[in-house]
This record gives sequence, C-alpha cells and structure tokens, in this order.
Amino acid sequence: MTAHQPPPLTGIRVLEFAGLAPGLLLADYGATVLRLDRAAAGLTSDQLTRRKTSICVNLKSPSGLALIKKLIPKVDVLIDPFRPGVLEKAGLSPEEVLLKLNPRLIVARMTGFRRDGKYSHMAGHDINYIAVSGVLSLFGRQGEKPYPPGNVVGDFAGGGAMCFLGILLALLAREKSGVGQVVEANMVDGSAVLATMPRLGKKTQVWGGDRGTNMLDGGAPYYDTYETKEGRFVAVGAIEPQFYAALLKGLQLTPSDLPGDRDNKADWPKLKAFFTTVFKTKTRAEWEQIFDGTDACCTPVFTQADLEAQGFEQRPAVTLRDTPGLAIAEGGEGRPAAVGQGKGYEGSGWVEKGLVPGEGGKDTLALWTGWAEGRQYVEEGGGLVWKDGAKL
Repeated sequence: MTAHQPPPLTGIRVLEFAGLAPGLLLADYGATVLRLDRAAAGLTSDQLTRRKTSICVNLKSPSGLALIKKLIPKVDVLIDPFRPGVLEKAGLSPEEVLLKLNPRLIVARMTGFRRDGKYSHMAGHDINYIAVSGVLSLFGRQGEKPYPPGNVVGDFAGGGAMCFLGILLALLAREKSGVGQVVEANMVDGSAVLATMPRLGKKTQVWGGDRGTNMLDGGAPYYDTYETKEGRFVAVGAIEPQFYAALLKGLQLTPSDLPGDRDNKADWPKLKAFFTTVFKTKTRAEWEQIFDGTDACCTPVFTQADLEAQGFEQRPAVTLRDTPGLAIAEGGEGRPAAVGQGKGYEGSGWVEKGLVPGEGGKDTLALWTGWAEGRQYVEEGGGLVWKDGAKL
C-alpha cells in the first residue's frame, strides 16, 4: 500500500465563530479549526467539535476585539455563522476591517435566510429555511401536511456543505489571484439547489402530481418502504423494468399475481396495499437474505443502533486516493484511503465527547502565532484579551 500524502487542507487555519458551520468538514480534511466561544461553564451545545480547539473571547470588550484583529493576519479562513450585521456591529466588517488586515483571508458567511431577502433579519431554523425555499413542500405523504426531514436538508446539506464548497472554491481562486474574498452561503438557496431535480420534475410526469403521489416521493409501489413481519422495514427502489422483475422473483410472484399494472398510476394504491401484505410475511433479515446480491433494489432500512451493533465504519465524506481525509473510526495506521488516514477519533463518529469553551485553544494560538499567555494576551472575565503594550 502506497503511503498517503497529507490531507488536502493541511496547513489551512480556520477561525470559526461558535455556531452551526462547516468547520467539521474542514477539520476532517486536515485544516486546523479554532473556535471562538463565549465564556461558559461545561460543554458547548455544538456536537460538531471533532478535532477542534477553542478559545473564549468577549467580542464586546475592546481588548478582546483587539486580540481577534491581531489574529486575523495569521489565519486563512474566518467563518461567520451570525445573522446579517452582527460582525459589522462588532467592528469586524469583512470589507472595511478583516480583508484590510489580511487581503488573503476568506470570510465565509453563512446565514439561514438570504442576506437580502425580506426574512433576512428574522430568527429561523432549518424548517423555516427549507419552507421558504419551496423544498419543505415536497416532503410528506399523500393527503398529509409537509413534514420536516430533521435538520439535514437546510442546516447541514444546504447550509454547512454548501458553505464548505464555497470555501474550497475561494481557496482555489486564491491560488490563482493571491487574494481572498467574501463567501456568502445561505440555507434557502443551498437547499433549493439540492432540490433541483424535483423542482424541474414538477413540470413533468415524474413529479407533477400532488405531494406523495409521484414516483420518487412515496407514491409508486416500487419506490417506497415496507414494514416487515417483526415491525422493521425494507426499502424498495425497483424503478427500471428489469429491477422490478428481480423484485417480483424474490417475492416469488409473477405479473399475473398482481392486482394491477405498475405502469398504470391508477393501480398504484392497489399494488402498494398488496406489497404491504407480502412484505409482512417475513422478517427483515429473511428479506435481506433473499435480496442480497440481486438487482431487485431491495435493502434493509438500518437504524443507527443497527449500524453501531454491526460495526459499521464511519468514513470521510469523499475518498481522495493520494491525499485522503483523516480517519473518523478508531483503528490502526495504514488503512485504505476510503477509511481515511490516521488512527481515527475517539468515539468513532458515533459519540462526540464535546468541547469545553477554551479547551486546547491556547496551544493552537501558540502553534499559529507563537503567542504565550502573559506576554501577548491575558485572561480577563473568562475570556482572552490582548495585553496592553504587547509585541507580536
């Protein structure tokens, strides 16, 4: 096995204001991420603290603000997860202050609503962002209200992952131009892009019906989940005719056994009711044994508890063969690139030990800047501040 080169973001320094942000992905691919937290007792509420360190700084303190300004020339990326205007009010305007202190800085700003929309100064959560983007209206069963798919689509996919993409694009642009820039991401536009296929599909037969009546949203009998004998579930995605034929073979059925035609949408409810009965005749494990290794597109619906019990290995989001990300699951060195390099992280991606505000951050400051407590900065009121008269 060839030795891996360091992860692609090795050497990139990220200063992350505490909040929901893409810092976890940056850290997984080698960046050093330092969180700016408010002084507080106990762990932060953020569960995305893998490989991060923290310092506490009071933004309302002139000396605390001075410390941040002294730090800006030392970093590559600053992540702003606040509502519009918060950084400016704190005296850290990206254009007027931050980029003048460090022209190579990338300021990644992530909001929920659009920065220029009518909701821009309102509070909101994932459900609100995907609601006004039109995406929430796509989720739900026929005749039922829209339901929120956790906070995956807005917070993490449309927000964090899209902001991560923006940071990478800005880093790529900096390689050519030598200068940084402001990256603006929001969960409304991010989630809307992720829903491009169903949005365009609304103009076609694929997704043109009411919510829950279409091929890919639970309307089709060959693209849905079914309960098994013991109350677990399997997922069926046998869209193409050859896959549907393999599904019927595993169910020990022929087309003549069915109460309708899969190509006739009017028959879909009858077929779904029929398949519901059939799948309840065996356990999930029995169906798994039947369909494993076939092209029936029928798989078990595993729960998190199932995966943990099976020893399912958490891996980096994408595999880079020569410069893989850092391993998540604990283990030995020299593993395949898909698993990630290094020994992994405590908890193996199943448990996050959390991060106490201020934990490890002074060591990160020393590595980035050479600063030492008492020389360049001191602790005041639970937060770090720049020491008067200190030299860089």
